[in-house]
Amino acid sequence: MALPTRYRGDLEESCGGHMVLTVHDDGCLLLYPIPTWEDIERELMRLPNQNIQTRRLQRMLLGHATETDVDSHGRILIPPRLREFAKLGKRVELVALGRKFEIWNEEAWGAIRDDWVAVDGDEAGTPDTLQNLIL
Repeated sequence: MALPTRYRGDLEESCGGHMVLTVHDDGCLLLYPIPTWEDIERELMRLPNQNIQTRRLQRMLLGHATETDVDSHGRILIPPRLREFAKLGKRVELVALGRKFEIWNEEAWGAIRDDWVAVDGDEAGTPDTLQNLIL
């Protein structure tokens, strides 16, 4: 999978193209620059793991974490077990979200996006932290 050109320079500068892929329970993959991932990994390891949900999150994110490098053409290699998890085919969607990217199966991304649009007018479920956000 190739990263868009507009992100390659920043990634080369910030992490030398060294990235980490892991899974997310929404069914997508998460792609982090190494420095960002190391911060997240430290935070996850600091969590008390007596709680089963904490252990599951640690196992899911840390257990699937796989290092990868951006090659000279801006591509990353996604290992088969991660491709299978996210049901990735030839066409994928890359979603840039600040400090990370999400990598989605094209059909799954389309379906989830359509669901968001369908419930967009439902403000009852909007958290207080988003009520005053102006986009």
